[in-house]
Amino acid sequence: MTLMNVIAMLVWTAAGAVLLFLLMWIDSLFTKYKDLTEMRNGNVAVTTRFIMKLFAQGYILSQSISKANDLWQALLASVVSFFILFVLELLVEWLLKKTVQLDLDQGAKEGKVAYALLGGSLHIVGALILAACL
Repeated sequence: MTLMNVIAMLVWTAAGAVLLFLLMWIDSLFTKYKDLTEMRNGNVAVTTRFIMKLFAQGYILSQSISKANDLWQALLASVVSFFILFVLELLVEWLLKKTVQLDLDQGAKEGKVAYALLGGSLHIVGALILAACL
């Protein structure tokens, strides 16, 4: 391992961390509750869902990095995947709300861990599928 390899690892890791922070911040703007406030208040359901979403985005980023030829291509693939996953999440949550009266956001806000696990698992499954397409 050369010094250039170490520097490249640091740059790619820093860029990935910044991107993940931005994506999770954007995601939090569209929830019906304040993620950090709920987590500070000890809401395990919101924390669980947040962690699962973070894992899903991190997995997509790791796969895009492993398959990309350059940093910008990897970051772009992650951003595009985020928006695809975001739209799919909105669609599935809307369908669940309309067909079986299951509101995942409201359930997580109320501290229902089962709702959070279902919502988070949708992200992880979506991430696995999207990462396979990279």
